[in-house]
Amino acid sequence: MDMKKRVSLELRHRSPTEVQELVLDNCRSGEGKIEGITEEFSNLELLSLINVGLTSVADIPKLDKLKKLELSDNRISGGLELLSERLVNLTHLNLSGNKFKDIGTLEPLKKLPQLKSLDLFNCEVTNLADYRDSIFKLLPQLTYLDGYDIDDCEASDSDGEVVDEEDEEEGDSEDFDEEEEEDEEDVVAAEEVDSDDDSNEDEDGEVNGDVDSEDDDDDEDDDDSG
Repeated sequence: MDMKKRVSLELRHRSPTEVQELVLDNCRSGEGKIEGITEEFSNLELLSLINVGLTSVADIPKLDKLKKLELSDNRISGGLELLSERLVNLTHLNLSGNKFKDIGTLEPLKKLPQLKSLDLFNCEVTNLADYRDSIFKLLPQLTYLDGYDIDDCEASDSDGEVVDEEDEEEGDSEDFDEEEEEDEEDVVAAEEVDSDDDSNEDEDGEVNGDVDSEDDDDDEDDDDSG
């Protein structure tokens, strides 16, 4: 499927301004260029173009809110200055599996002050001596390169984002509340079962009482006949 048609399908009758994430992986780009994505996607925060046959990012539009750009497994070898001009708030960039051979081709990324995470797996540039040191020196704003920081500590998750402690506490609190609700439901269910058992016992008692009463009446009749 070509990229323009895929964009239309992903919209699902929405306007471009409503879209925050756009995943176009494995579709086909005409002549190795970006197609169907315009500045109308003004609220886009994530754009994924993995394995779409790109050779250039020349046609990427200005997207001020874009934070994450996935470009892995394409054939891009340069032209990154356009990213620094049009994606000024980019924080995560994945260029793995492309054709970058030397450090100089990555120099335009210096103009992306918010860039925190860069991936270059399976690019020839990673084979250079002192590759990691050179990249961190070139791009001091980086926190993670290929999933590890300058001290070789692994990122906390796949995006290199640290989970907020308050969010964790809120999550734990929600889990605790859910457990309490489940316990309360179990107690109510148990009480209902006990109630059913008691009512069954009462019914059994009434039945047995009726039977005993009938037996007594029969005995009295026998005595009278005797």
